[in-house]
Amino acid sequence: MKQGAPIDHFDVRVAEDLEFDVIQAMLAELAGCPSSEKRAESLVPSKDRIWVLRSLQETDEMRRIRSGGHGFPLLEFDELGREIKLLSVRDSVLDETGFRRISTASRIMNTVLEVLAQSDDPWPRLEAVLEGQEPNTELIEAIDAVFDAKGNIRDDASPALSQIRGDMVTVRRKINRAFLRAMKSVQERGYLADIREGFVQERRALAVISSYKRQVSGAALGSSNTGSVTFIEPGACIPLNHELEMLRDDERKEIRNILRELTRNIRRHLPAIKGYQRGLTELDWIATRARLASKLDGSLPQIRKKPGLHLLSAFHPLLQLTNKLAGKETLPQHVELHRKQRMLVISGPNAGGKSITMKTVGLLQMMIQSGLLVPCHNASEVGIFNAILPDIGDHQSIENQLSTYSYRLGRMRHFLNVADAQSLMLLDEFGTGSDPELGGALAEVFFEELYDRGCFGVITTHYANIKTRAAKLPEAFNGSMLFNRESLAPMYQLEVGQPGSSFTFEVAEINGIGGKLIERAKGKLDKRRVELDGLLGDLHKEKSKLAKLTNKQLRAELEAEKAIAEAERLKEAMEDKERNLNTQFDALNTARVRSTKLTQFVDRFQSGKPNKGLLEEVKTYLAKEKARQEEHAQRGKAKNKAQTKRRPNHQSDKIVVGSLVRLRSGQERGDVVEVKGDLITVMFGAFKTKVKRNQLTWLR
Repeated sequence: MKQGAPIDHFDVRVAEDLEFDVIQAMLAELAGCPSSEKRAESLVPSKDRIWVLRSLQETDEMRRIRSGGHGFPLLEFDELGREIKLLSVRDSVLDETGFRRISTASRIMNTVLEVLAQSDDPWPRLEAVLEGQEPNTELIEAIDAVFDAKGNIRDDASPALSQIRGDMVTVRRKINRAFLRAMKSVQERGYLADIREGFVQERRALAVISSYKRQVSGAALGSSNTGSVTFIEPGACIPLNHELEMLRDDERKEIRNILRELTRNIRRHLPAIKGYQRGLTELDWIATRARLASKLDGSLPQIRKKPGLHLLSAFHPLLQLTNKLAGKETLPQHVELHRKQRMLVISGPNAGGKSITMKTVGLLQMMIQSGLLVPCHNASEVGIFNAILPDIGDHQSIENQLSTYSYRLGRMRHFLNVADAQSLMLLDEFGTGSDPELGGALAEVFFEELYDRGCFGVITTHYANIKTRAAKLPEAFNGSMLFNRESLAPMYQLEVGQPGSSFTFEVAEINGIGGKLIERAKGKLDKRRVELDGLLGDLHKEKSKLAKLTNKQLRAELEAEKAIAEAERLKEAMEDKERNLNTQFDALNTARVRSTKLTQFVDRFQSGKPNKGLLEEVKTYLAKEKARQEEHAQRGKAKNKAQTKRRPNHQSDKIVVGSLVRLRSGQERGDVVEVKGDLITVMFGAFKTKVKRNQLTWLR
């Protein structure tokens, strides 16, 4: 599949800033064939939504079919570019290796087509890749008629070859007998060295003590390193070896004829062979992306039609891989950008995870727009951006005498020229590199300009004026990385809603700076600034406590809901039991009354006499009983209907991934991130829990 239109303004610097070049290197290492390796090295994110969606679906289908026990074959083949070129040249002849490659490719393609055809599951994207391909057994049969299972030319590949090889066997036997006779004779005369024989120039030779070499009839082929042994071909073997060489030459010529005829035979299958090359290399490229998805625990998110993103349980793939190898836990991030909240300003302590959170957004976006599955929940939603514009890290250049701030001003000038409503900005430590007050003022102007252009963005900063500006602009919002003031340790979790303190003095304390020095530093600041920073820290602490209380409340509500559901179940069971007993009692009483009435009718019946009055009375009784039964049935239906109307409609059958729900016993709302039958996984803020379907109310 042809690469979709690349995103705007993508270059090596953009790839390096977001470590997309590392992902490219991992892909190249996982590639099965040279074509896939080249495509990995030249992979560029695309702004073509159709191409992105198709590529992601291809990767997801390959991952699922390879892991689902469908018998999909390993794509272990050699590319056929050389063979296709030779077959395109008239009177060319393929060698044995070329035929083996074609046979292998044909077998793999036939297996792939068979697996797709027999699978109960649909694989539309993989089938589209192989559109026009048909199983082909003629190629395999033609090659198998010439080559055996080990890839050697069969003796019966042609009558002439069969005769030649038969003659070669006969001559070899004669050579062996003649050699053994000569060896016995030389040995009996005591001319043979301890090693007895050797091979020289691919011929079997006697190892003769050099002082006796003139006493042995034959051709001297060489001597040992010390010269003490001379290797002699027995005279009786010389004409036989000559005959064997003639037969070998005949064999080579006949094999050439066989391969020429086989080449001519399969040349008519050239379109199919080109299809193997095209289809298998495309499948290998898809499989390469699927291997990366398996390595990184990648999933397929939903693709929006408009720019924006909603990442649930997202991980930075390289950080997660590194932590997994080290046995460390990686905390997931939840980030959402949409048209009404499109610029996120993240603040908080150094080493608290601001940059990683921003890089996670940028790298996952690049991977998605490159057709790669990413480590996030499959309920995540991602749009397509025309440009991804990062400014990350220190790019000071001594060679060009370009300072960090000058470099960043150059990048900002570029961003101001190209940023629009289809762009995603990723700015790390926004505004740093110059005088804090002056640089902060200029950064605020840049921020306003980028905001006015309608672009999306994730920005990390320590500047208070940027945080304040984000709080005032309707489509910008603040977020902070949580910090535990009690343990003085970063929590590496993003919380949206208010800016965060830099925790400058707390971080200094962690790193061993003495309390007296810290107090002196505080004394040199505006008292209001210190109080504000402390207030922000206290606010984080209180919000953390509130979050814990909320989680406890949610758990309590869930337990209460479970208890209520169990009580209702028991109540309904008791009511059903009581209703059944009452029904049985009524039925028995009715039967008793009917039995008494019928007994009276039987007693009054007079055999052999007219019973007209009695019969009329029986008919009247039966009609009344019929009417009473129908009335009872109607009352039952009306009662059931009334009960159904009184029962609240929670519409829990509508709950799917992405639904907004609430607990039936509470008001807390949450997003559904996973559905497994009647067990629903719901995110209530940062609290994730599993709830039964009948404990939830569907909202939208």
